[in-house]
Amino acid sequence: MTATTTQGGRVVLITGASAGIGEALAIKLARDHWQVVVSARREAALRAIGEAHPDIADRIHPYPLDVTDPQACEQVFAAVEDEVGEIDTIILNAGDYDPMPLDDFDPAVFRRLAEVNYLGTVNGVGAALSLMRPRARGQILVTASLSAYRGLPQAAPYGASKAAVLNMAEALQPALQGTGVSLRVINPGFVKTRLTEKNQFHMPQLISPERAADYIQDEIDDEGFEIVFPKRFAYTLKLLRLLPYKLYFALTRRMVQS
Repeated sequence: MTATTTQGGRVVLITGASAGIGEALAIKLARDHWQVVVSARREAALRAIGEAHPDIADRIHPYPLDVTDPQACEQVFAAVEDEVGEIDTIILNAGDYDPMPLDDFDPAVFRRLAEVNYLGTVNGVGAALSLMRPRARGQILVTASLSAYRGLPQAAPYGASKAAVLNMAEALQPALQGTGVSLRVINPGFVKTRLTEKNQFHMPQLISPERAADYIQDEIDDEGFEIVFPKRFAYTLKLLRLLPYKLYFALTRRMVQS
């Protein structure tokens, strides 16, 4: 059973919606007649989405949010339900990224990325469950990464935070079966955004935010646990998970040296 708002259309809330995948997905879903709640820390950037796209401005609802604040997550989610309508789907997409070569090892970066990427997602999941479990319906999508599969060079802080997101989703999903609430994971590969522009290496099968949003939109109502893209790159990394450490480390050493 899906929820509707008095304004018409299902309600989706997207965090990290001020740029990149989140913004592209918000635009696509609004054009598909969803009522789209866009959240991020920068209110001006959220309002700019509707201003730049007047054809969907009435379906874009800006709600500023810092996901590292668990009380703010609860308050914003509750306000959306009161003012826009019952939330059908929550997409927890807020994230940060910094590459880290060994010579730049910095525990502060690990803490910052964990606070946003992992604990920010935990805060969103907690707030979502408090709304959806009592009514026994709703969908939660959390954004992890293909880097969550195995440790990749220069991605220790980011990959570790995303591996935590994936592990959490895998741990919670079985307990939610039969509750009416689904928890699914989005595992993107390299997407061209202001964050990946920091990389100084070749990014295989780099795609645009709009293409990433296409993948998510195409599978948003599917029942599978994982939305993963681009497919060929994802399958390659899935195979790497099967390698013994000796072979895997030999391969990643070559990646560092190249």
